[in-house]
Amino acid sequence: MKTLSITQARANLSAVLDRAKQGEDIGIISGDQIIQLKPTPVVAWEDSYVYQEYGVTSEEWEKFKARMGVRRGRGKYATFKGKFDPKQLA
Repeated sequence: MKTLSITQARANLSAVLDRAKQGEDIGIISGDQIIQLKPTPVVAWEDSYVYQEYGVTSEEWEKFKARMGVRRGRGKYATFKGKFDPKQLA
């Protein structure tokens, strides 16, 4: 792995990122740790978040949202509109 200081990486950032995109192992030394640079595929935020946090696939998430929409339509769930009214809890 090629390691660089933060100063070296900052001075040559475009070239460093290009090398990492080509598959070269590059790390930046920060304190007592080395932070590795590597390309990461970009996915839709919602899909990525629910999968990383809960292990839910896009298909499962879409099914859940559809079920919740039906339940909201039946009046089982209320949508928060930004104003809290404690009387609604009673």
